[in-house]
Amino acid sequence: MQLDQLVTFYKALGDPTRVRILAILANGPLHGQALAGKMGVTPPTITHHMTKLREAGVVYERRDKNTIYFYLHEANMKRQSQAILDVLEKAKEMADEDLFAEGTNSEERKNKMAAEKIQVIRSFITPDGKLKQIPTQRKKKLFVFEHMVRGLEKGRKYQEKEINEYIRQFHDDYATIRREFIMNHYMYREDGIYELNPEAMWAKPEDL
Repeated sequence: MQLDQLVTFYKALGDPTRVRILAILANGPLHGQALAGKMGVTPPTITHHMTKLREAGVVYERRDKNTIYFYLHEANMKRQSQAILDVLEKAKEMADEDLFAEGTNSEERKNKMAAEKIQVIRSFITPDGKLKQIPTQRKKKLFVFEHMVRGLEKGRKYQEKEINEYIRQFHDDYATIRREFIMNHYMYREDGIYELNPEAMWAKPEDL
C-alpha cells in the first residue's frame, strides 16, 4: 500500500469525532440523521466527517430508497492497519531514503499499472467487446472484471436475470463471473437483488 494512502488513512483517524463515529458504526449501519443525534452534532457536521472517512476508505454508503446508510468498512480498516506494520517491517530491511522514495514514485507506479491494464484488456477483450476467456491469473481477472462492471449503473438495483444478461454480452459463463463480482466486492447481493458497491470496496490489482 502506498505511503500517501496510509497518510490519508491516519489523518482521517486523527480526529476524536471521527473515531467516535467509527465506534458507533461498529455496532451497525446508521443514516446521517441518526448519527447526528447520537453524536449531538448537526447533520452538516456529520456530512463533513463522513467525506473524510470515505476518502480514507474506512466507511461506505448504501442507499435504501431515499435514505443513505453509512457502514464501517472493516476489511479496509484491517488492511490499512496492517499496512503500517508492513511499512515498519520493510524499514528494517532498507534505508529510510529508499523507503520514502517509494512514496514519491506513486505517479510512476500508477502509469505503469494503467499501461498494464490496457495491455490485459487488449489481450482478453475482442474489438467487439467479447471476453475471449476468463483469465487464470488473479491480477488479470481484476483488470477484466473492473472493465466489465464499469458498464453498470451506480445506485441501480438489478435482478439476477438482468446481471446474467449483462454478463452474457461479454461471456457465456455468467454464473462464474457473477460469483466473481460478489467475491471481489464489485457488487453485493441481498434477497436476489444486485447492486454495485462503492468503488473503495472493490478488490484492487495494485493491492496484490
